[in-house]
Amino acid sequence: MTEKTINVDGVNLKRPFQIRRLGHFGLNVASPNDSMAFYGDLLGFEMSDPLDFGPRIPEPTRSEVGPTVGYFTRNGTDHHSFVLFPRKAVNAANPHYKDHPELTINQITWQVSTLREVSQGHDWFQKNDVKILRSGRDTPGSNWHFYPVDPCGHINELYYGIEQIGWSGLSKPPEMHTIKHMKPPQLPYPSEYSEVEHALNEGIDIHSGWKKEISLEETFDVGGVLLARPFKITKIGPLHLWVDDVEKALHFYTHDMGLSLTEEVLIEGERCVFLRANTEHHALGLFPQVLKNKLGLHLPNPSSLVSFGFQVGSYKQLLDAVSFLTERGCRLHELPQAFSPGMGHHVYLVDPDGFLIQLYWEMEQIGWDGKPRPSTFRRTFSADPKDWPPSIDPLSDSYCGEIFLGPLN
Repeated sequence: MTEKTINVDGVNLKRPFQIRRLGHFGLNVASPNDSMAFYGDLLGFEMSDPLDFGPRIPEPTRSEVGPTVGYFTRNGTDHHSFVLFPRKAVNAANPHYKDHPELTINQITWQVSTLREVSQGHDWFQKNDVKILRSGRDTPGSNWHFYPVDPCGHINELYYGIEQIGWSGLSKPPEMHTIKHMKPPQLPYPSEYSEVEHALNEGIDIHSGWKKEISLEETFDVGGVLLARPFKITKIGPLHLWVDDVEKALHFYTHDMGLSLTEEVLIEGERCVFLRANTEHHALGLFPQVLKNKLGLHLPNPSSLVSFGFQVGSYKQLLDAVSFLTERGCRLHELPQAFSPGMGHHVYLVDPDGFLIQLYWEMEQIGWDGKPRPSTFRRTFSADPKDWPPSIDPLSDSYCGEIFLGPLN
């Protein structure tokens, strides 16, 4: 019997959508202000818009949750690639977290190519009885989306398009945040251009949005450009998660979401899997909870997050980033290299909440045959960056993959 397929813009697929990349993700943190000092001042993420959760919290508990304002941040032109939300406020505003206290990731967001994929994907998930928390279109960010939930409760998001912040550095003005929808649209839907034209006709000052402030002097030569840090984060990298049942999680992310299994490894006898959305070795790693206990990894606890990655532009930038960050008090943490197959030199930083950031420069690329590089052909390197040489030889796919678009700042 021939497997039923769905025509997605002329290509017959198993699902009415195709995930193209890990678009953005976010953390629920104790203090967004403390986190912004770390991710903004030290790592270079720029705030594109604030968001106050206060109005979403019942009045009797509003005074008990601490800070209510979170931040959308970016490393490029996407309105946001990394989000920092106040944990207690988010937990109070969203009942989903009451059943999943270990969730510290507020969303794992995957980009598809068209609005039709969002709309038809939403219906497809519903027919397959996958829980969807909500759908529609939110601001800030202006991206159409819906939120399916994995077997462990992690909130995923499939989205089309996102607000782009250009040369002026300005986000959309708050007056345009009234464009909001709570369900997928009737297709075809008017273009973004027409929305801007409508705002102009309504007399809205489209240049009144949020703009970053330069807080650090630009003194470092990064590839010939003066920046405030000796590196530039060019991409958000892989997410690594603790899951209760690897097989159930793997089925969701391959069967339902359509990610591809790249590689499996055994760590302390436990099966760990690595999944890709495009040509990079992996965008997602799934690790069994029992391994966390075997290795004594409780940083922070409780949390279903193992680590998340940020890519810098080159090996030299990685060397310089390690020096810059450790000189300013950042702590390093070590994980077994088996946690990161397909990745070159990297380190783990500890953020203010105890989350692990994997800072790296190189990711193995998967070609037409879908096979990863044999482990014997991969780089070997010390876990201690003090032992790294000042320069290294390239691999066949060094500097390959998605390139950072636009100027470095």
